[in-house]
Amino acid sequence: QVQLVESGGGLVQAGGSLILSCAASGRTFSSDTMAWFRQTAGKTRDFVAGIGRSGADTYYVDSVKGRFTIFRDNALSMVYLQMNTLKPEETAVYYCNTHPPVTKYWGQGPQITVYS
Repeated sequence: QVQLVESGGGLVQAGGSLILSCAASGRTFSSDTMAWFRQTAGKTRDFVAGIGRSGADTYYVDSVKGRFTIFRDNALSMVYLQMNTLKPEETAVYYCNTHPPVTKYWGQGPQITVYS
């Protein structure tokens, strides 16, 4: 059974940084393109950043380019999201999943709250 467990959420002042981690188990992690998504209350869950199987290819939603970095460690079955210069409007629950996402893989997701 596949399990994705995110960690690293919290409270941060606008302009600050956080790093999220996602631990994967239950399948061959290196075979999957992975991504981070986020969801604010009452809105859809949106793509934020993705990374190819080897880690060489990354892609981002325009609003986070230059501030967020996605990277992975296939040996540890981990994917990370380094977030810099955070903005209050990026307050959300953040999730990792494959890309495209698989419904049954959604975890709880950590809350990130950015205050001004």
